Amino acid sequence: MARDPISEYYYGPAASDESLEDFSDRMEYDADEQFERNQMFAEPGSNSALRAATKTNPRNLPCPTCGEPNRLTPKDRQLGYQCNQCADEQERGY
Repeated sequence: MARDPISEYYYGPAASDESLEDFSDRMEYDADEQFERNQMFAEPGSNSALRAATKTNPRNLPCPTCGEPNRLTPKDRQLGYQCNQCADEQERGY
């Protein structure tokens, strides 16, 4: 394949077959890891970082910003989080 300096500038060098195999191996591992990580979050795939509620991590704490009850888990509080609504308002400047 001919080298295209403009494409390389914007997208990096073309992938070799060997690097594609490495990527495929990493993707298989990453899919398993992604599944586990998704189980950690209350809303996987969203912009929320709040942890999923479980028997050992119940959503039973108020938001430290707005005071609404049952918005955070103990892990959320440990990480210094606020509820999604407050986080969105702060991030968007409302």
